[in-house]
Amino acid sequence: MPKTFDRPWMLPAALAGGLLVGAAVGWLAGGHVATGVALVAIVEIVLLLTRIRHQTRHMMTHSPTAHSLQHDRFMTRSRRIASSLRDLRSAAGSLPDAVVLLDYEQHVRWFNHAAEDLLGLRRPQDRGAHLDERLSTTELATWLKEGAREPLNDVAAPGLPNRHINVTLLPFGRRQRLLLARDISHLTRLEQIRRDFVANVSHELRTPLTVIHGYLELIDPEDVPELAPVLNEMRAQSKRMGQIVEDLLTLSRLETQDHVQDERVQMTPLLATIRKEAEALSQGRHQISVESTAEMDLLGSIKDLHSALSNLVSNAVRYTPTGGRITIRWRRTPEGAVYSVTDTGYGIPASHLARLTERFYRVSSSRSRESGGTGLGLSIVKHVLNLHQARLDIQSEPGHGSTFSCWFSNERLLAPGSTDPE
Repeated sequence: MPKTFDRPWMLPAALAGGLLVGAAVGWLAGGHVATGVALVAIVEIVLLLTRIRHQTRHMMTHSPTAHSLQHDRFMTRSRRIASSLRDLRSAAGSLPDAVVLLDYEQHVRWFNHAAEDLLGLRRPQDRGAHLDERLSTTELATWLKEGAREPLNDVAAPGLPNRHINVTLLPFGRRQRLLLARDISHLTRLEQIRRDFVANVSHELRTPLTVIHGYLELIDPEDVPELAPVLNEMRAQSKRMGQIVEDLLTLSRLETQDHVQDERVQMTPLLATIRKEAEALSQGRHQISVESTAEMDLLGSIKDLHSALSNLVSNAVRYTPTGGRITIRWRRTPEGAVYSVTDTGYGIPASHLARLTERFYRVSSSRSRESGGTGLGLSIVKHVLNLHQARLDIQSEPGHGSTFSCWFSNERLLAPGSTDPE
């Protein structure tokens, strides 16, 4: 029999040390201390069971006349291991996150108390049950059948429909998997409070800003030449504040939508309109061209798609120096079609690309203020594309310009002249 834990204190110390290591790893991986402890606890349970099985086999190979002292030592260790096993199971069972141990075919082998609340699993009838069949009426079942390659975020908890959870499926042990579900209801409530606050404040600001801007327009700078610079600056800033409020209201509307009213979006006239708007904003400072080879229309919201696609072009105009080139492309791909805007502007460092669609995020605050941007345009683009099951891709290099691409799937494409789907 192995001599690794001959002294009574060594096994509990090793188990406790393993739990501390799991907590540290979980904290370093994003603050998930409980998840790290759970994973280590389950591994230790498996190892303890394996050790007990080996020790039992070892005892059975000895003759019936084996020394009684060795038998007593074995029984003492077995009781100690059984006690540690109960403690580990109790700790894993008390975790606030749902933990479900699955075999290779996704049969339930074990689950803790949180899984009963969040996922609606029940003892003993759900032990050995196929998980996606047990959750057949929920989004989790579809996610599991599709392979669960990516975490599933913000879905209703099967056991508590008024709660929201994030779910992850991890490989574990030999051909086993570990399903973790975390309750994020408090985060969802905070996000809803933020949305309501932004929408309410934006509505309240719209009226006073309109009044202020209206009175400023009534004052002719020629009547008070000494105040002309001040009045012009006040007009510009009140107009910019009004645009920020309108963009915030647009974002609030998009965030509360889960679908759009589909209609045919004719791309040829839309591209022509976007080009005219870009030329008016550029005032001859840039070379603006359109390359359309897709010969396809889009299915979606005309208003929202116009807002998103024109926003990318107006950004290119604002951040491209005088004399630069801006190219608008609409072309087919094997997966669908892509709308892209390429400029010869300043370019964006790679460290900023992942955060460009955040509200009010700016690569250069001074340059954004000079150009008149609100810092909300790319957030609007991202939400519009999400509603159309499309995605935004950004390629940029400092000093060599940028390309912003909107990728649409084949399901969103319509041949010109074809009948619109109902």
